[in-house]
Amino acid sequence: MNITIITVGKLKEKYLKMGIDEYVKRLGSYAKMDLIEVPDEKAPENLSEADMLLVKRKEGERILAKIAPDAHVIALAINGKMKSSEQLAEDINQLMTYGKSKITFVIGGSLGLSEEVLKRSNEQLSFGKMTLPHQLMKLVLVEQVYRAFRIIKGEPYHK
Repeated sequence: MNITIITVGKLKEKYLKMGIDEYVKRLGSYAKMDLIEVPDEKAPENLSEADMLLVKRKEGERILAKIAPDAHVIALAINGKMKSSEQLAEDINQLMTYGKSKITFVIGGSLGLSEEVLKRSNEQLSFGKMTLPHQLMKLVLVEQVYRAFRIIKGEPYHK
């Protein structure tokens, strides 16, 4: 299984990098993990609606360029479907069972994802209604993917 996580912006915080690296290392015995960062678009605080769409579109083009044509794409979106860890594990297991060997998760920038990226996604996943920094979301996602593989393999993992 090949898992790719595409994020907008460069991760700078050392403590987040350390956590992500730890889970990527743990995931190594279950799946190949690729982490791809695409540059974020510089955006001042007070953007017009048109400028926001332009920023998301430019970031979206960079994201779409990194998605394999045969990948099952899961976009993280606040309005996506909420799932338990067990449901995520079951979904990943189903994808593997039915021959999907590439899963790509996409985390947008501070303004979210473009319509083009959302349309390319096979599904949208939400981790709740709260807004989290997208770089912190990357750590949470990597941990949940690791947890999913532990659940799939029937291995113990704290609840």
